[in-house]
Amino acid sequence: QVRLVESGGGLVQAGGSLRLSCGDSGRTFKSNAMGWFRQAPGKEREFVSGISGGGSSTFYTDSVKGRFTISRDNAKNTLYLQMNSLKPEDTAVYYCAGATAYFSGRDSDGYTYWGQGTQVTVSS
Repeated sequence: QVRLVESGGGLVQAGGSLRLSCGDSGRTFKSNAMGWFRQAPGKEREFVSGISGGGSSTFYTDSVKGRFTISRDNAKNTLYLQMNSLKPEDTAVYYCAGATAYFSGRDSDGYTYWGQGTQVTVSS
């Protein structure tokens, strides 16, 4: 059974950095696409970044391009999101998501497994 657990969230000042991690205790995501989504208060969940099963293909929503970097370590069954130059508008609960295919897109429907989320708060 796949169980995704996020960590690394917290409170940071604008301009600061955080690194989110997502572990898969079920050890089944090695060859499947993974993604990060976020949900701010009063808003719908939105796509942040995605990565292919092998890690060679990555993509981002426009608002985080150049600031966030997604990566994965398949040997450790762990997904990462390095977030730099954080802005108050990045404040949200961040969710790790796992697909059942090598590639998946920006639509949350393309992901089957979800973590519980980790809170990221950026103060101005």
